Amino acid sequence: MRNPHSNGNVPKLEEADDATEENGYGDGVILGLDGGATSTVCVCVPFFPYGDRFPEPIPILGRAVAGCTNRNSVGETAAKDSLEHVISEALSQSGSDKSHVRGVCLGVSGVNHPSDQGMVEHWIRDMFPSHVKVYVQNDAIVALASGTMGKLHGCVLIAGTGCIAYGFDEDGREARASGAGPILGDWGSGYGISAQALTAVIRAHDGRGPETMLTSTILKALGLSSPDELIGWTYADPSWARIAALVPQVVSCAEAGDEISDKILVDAADDLALSVKAVVQRLGLCGKDGTGSFPVVMVGGVLNANRKWDIGKQVSKRINKHFPGAQTIIPKVEPAVGAAWLAMNFLTVKNDVS
Repeated sequence: MRNPHSNGNVPKLEEADDATEENGYGDGVILGLDGGATSTVCVCVPFFPYGDRFPEPIPILGRAVAGCTNRNSVGETAAKDSLEHVISEALSQSGSDKSHVRGVCLGVSGVNHPSDQGMVEHWIRDMFPSHVKVYVQNDAIVALASGTMGKLHGCVLIAGTGCIAYGFDEDGREARASGAGPILGDWGSGYGISAQALTAVIRAHDGRGPETMLTSTILKALGLSSPDELIGWTYADPSWARIAALVPQVVSCAEAGDEISDKILVDAADDLALSVKAVVQRLGLCGKDGTGSFPVVMVGGVLNANRKWDIGKQVSKRINKHFPGAQTIIPKVEPAVGAAWLAMNFLTVKNDVS
């Protein structure tokens, strides 16, 4: 990823004082955005130039939600339009305008290369005056920041519609595992779990696999009468989020004792823990003796569903078996707030404030 501190210094925002004081915050505002494979959230928060001292809870001046902004899923035009809309809406709700913004941090799924960062930054750059810092990251990075108050150290595991593990060591080296999308094997994701469940239903129907409770449960959830109808349903709109929405049905079947569903979830937990293991070992987060302490931030509906068959707990057990010093963290704030914290830390570390 490109160095987020490479954009120079920010001039003093004297013109922003009057308007920001209307909200009681005279130092301007920060926009934090989390763009996942299902939805995008943007928050507007006051700028706190204190480095690592933020109020709890951090005041949310404006919050807006839009659809998917992963261009690999919805295309460039739809992704760009959604980003512009959600940013403008959050800013409008805050009662501020673009001149009051000190920095914008966007964590967007599908940003995997400097060229991806450059494209998204180009989309957003023209929305703001030249003094506004724009930082573009993968959505995993802002998810990590949501559990570490903006500090980039440790590992994050996201398992929602998609999945990815991403980490940083204390020297700023980074590593990732998974996150290449459903075609390339993110089987611990919501999409991966649901796709395997749909496959199990088809295999049971045509005699290639054992009978499973998934058949009746999924057909009922979708309002279909036969597994044959699943083919048309699936390919009518094969969007990742639509498929991933079937995870609760898989969990319900596993909780009711269905062996096929249970195996799908066990395999998913194994795969997610393996992604974390790969990142931790590449970065040496566990120390030379393997017992060092480091945070593992866990984010996403697959991990935090609070069900009897708890995928998050199963993943945590597997992580701690390999790394007894790992400290799993469920963030108290959403990743969009993590993006805002990250922007503030980026600004203050380089003294990009007046």
